[in-house]
Amino acid sequence: METRAYLKGTRLSPQKASLVADQIRGKSVDKALDFLIFNKQKGSAVIKKLLDSAIANAENNNNSDIDKLLVKSVIVNQGMRLKRMRARARGRADRIIKPTCHIEITLAEESN
Repeated sequence: METRAYLKGTRLSPQKASLVADQIRGKSVDKALDFLIFNKQKGSAVIKKLLDSAIANAENNNNSDIDKLLVKSVIVNQGMRLKRMRARARGRADRIIKPTCHIEITLAEESN
């Protein structure tokens, strides 16, 4: 049985989020949580919360055994980009783009 959890519009660059996502894809839930706890990147804390949510979804909605769960897929997509202006000299302005991303985690049970 597959279980999903979504996080949309988080203030994190998709490139930085996918660096963390690539590290946990295909691992067991225990190993993925260990990696996320001890990794210092900003995306680790965000993805750890989402993984905790996916584990809770699997436990409560599908009655899955937590010890047999695998991270089947982690998908990181680009979200809306917030556009801001920074004042510069002589009445000019520079554009600042603040990226967001959408993250989806899919968990599946091991089939032995």
